[in-house]
This record gives sequence, C-alpha cells and structure tokens, in this order.
Amino acid sequence: MKTKILFTVLLAIASLLIKAQPVKVHGKLQVVGTQLQDEHGQPVVLRGMSYGWHNFWPQFYNAGTVKWLHQDWDCTVLRAAMGVDPAKGYIQDPEGSKAIIEKVVDAAIKEGIYVLIDFHSHNIHLKEAKTFFTEMAKKYGAKPNVIYEIFNEPDDEKWPEVKAYAQEIVSTIRAIDPDNIILIPTTHWDQDVNIAADDPLTGVSNVMYTCHFYAATHKQWLRDRCDYALKKGLPIFISESAGMDASGDGPLNMPEWLVWIDWAESHKISWITWSVSNKDETCSVLTKDANPTGNWKESDLKESGIKTRTFLRKYNGAQ
Repeated sequence: MKTKILFTVLLAIASLLIKAQPVKVHGKLQVVGTQLQDEHGQPVVLRGMSYGWHNFWPQFYNAGTVKWLHQDWDCTVLRAAMGVDPAKGYIQDPEGSKAIIEKVVDAAIKEGIYVLIDFHSHNIHLKEAKTFFTEMAKKYGAKPNVIYEIFNEPDDEKWPEVKAYAQEIVSTIRAIDPDNIILIPTTHWDQDVNIAADDPLTGVSNVMYTCHFYAATHKQWLRDRCDYALKKGLPIFISESAGMDASGDGPLNMPEWLVWIDWAESHKISWITWSVSNKDETCSVLTKDANPTGNWKESDLKESGIKTRTFLRKYNGAQ
C-alpha cells in the first residue's frame, strides 16, 4: 500500500514538472481578422526560436535541442530554416535537406509544440517550392503543429512577383492541406508589409504576412509600417527577429529590442528569434563549445541567447 501511495505521489509530482504541450491546449490554429487564434477562438501568441540554416548548422537539428528549447527555454514554436540556394541546400541536395529539417519537425510534433517549415531563400524558386510544399503538405498536412513559411526573405523581387509566387504556392498547399497556417513573405527582406497591405492575396484563408526586424537597424519606421498594415487588416507574424543590426552582428540594442517586444505583445503578434547556431556573430545564440543536442548551461549561451531565453521564459509563463 505504501509503495502504491508513493508511486501515486511521484506520478503527480512528475506531471506537474512536465511542460505543457501548446498544441494540446490550442489545437488547430486559425486567422480571424488580424489575429492568430486557437481552435477555441482565443487569441494565441507563439514565441520561440529559429534554427540557423540547416546546411550550415545541421548538428543542431535533432530531437535533443527541440526538447531542450521547449522544456528549458519554454518555446511554444520553432522554425526549421531549410537553406535552399547554398551548398548542401535544397537545390543541390533535396533529399538530404528534407531529412535534416524533418528531424526538427517530427520532434516538435512529438513535443506538442508548433513548428514552421521555412523555405529559407532570398530568391524565387517556384518549381522547387511547389515540389517541396506538395511533399510537406502530404506528409504533415493533418498535423495541427505545422505552419508553412513559403519564402524566407525576398530581396530584390517586387511585390507583384512575390504575390504571384505566393498565390501559386498557397494553391499548391491548399489542394492538399485546407487549413494549416501559411506565412506569406513581404518584399525588401520582409519589411514592406505596408505594400502587401495595399494589395494582399485574394481568395485565401488562414494566411499571415511576415515581418522581420533586427532592433538596431529596424526601428519606429518599421513599426509604423506594421501599424499601417494592421489597420488595413493585414495579419502579421514576426518569423525572424533579434536585438542587433541587420547583419546579425554588432552590439545588442536592448532599449529598441524591448520596444519591439512590447509592441508585439501589445498587438498579440507572434515572434521568433534568430538563431540556434554557433557562428562567431552576435545573433548566433550558442558558443562554439555548446552541446549540439541541448542541455545548455548559461556559459554555453552568448548574450543574445541569455536575453532571448529570459524573454521566452517570461512571456511564455515559465516559473
């Protein structure tokens, strides 16, 4: 009897220590107006981390880091950034690239968190993207965890080109997956949300438009564009952001970074920080010696990593 009671107590304690699974709480996501909502019609703000390019830092694409980012950093969403153009990217090695990012996608589904499948390119690759997202939608379309990010950051492309591309990829995904969230890029490295707001996609549902900020470069002028877009009814998702300048390097601008986070929180807009990698730059949150499978101590984190973890634990409610 005592053994049975002890087992029951230990089981109860263990259940309290297990991190809540956001997908079990919120279920299938939807876009209503400018707001991301859960299946119960309640507003949802997802906050998490983006992995670095899979072809440069594949060692971090594993179930261990996914579990650690959920359990310790309190991420509710992760972003699997599949490099497309560089060496060992999707163009050169489609099967190998898919295998690497699917490690993160599968682990995120197991952890019960949301995950972005990110076609991480600065260029339009319509044929390849249609093939890729057809396969992803067939494999993951029934999973409420999955969000499709169909184009990372257009650079020199104009909005009519990006819009036409997006319309085709959305149609490709919707032929298989009728309702998971799709993220639409905006031009000029995801800064021209105002242009997209004046000419959004038509005949689509459950889509949001991406804005990327780096706080030392992108300041009030970009928030003003976002405010304009929201007033026009354009739903925004911040799928990449950080506290330094747009190069990913240089000192953190903490006052401006905090203004951005306060702005996103006040508008109930989801935000993801760049990146889980160990490059010698400010935005890579890990040191060279960090364990590739997680279990990071504070000494394994750079300043950006320490700050981001603190933000995530604060806003996602970790005690």
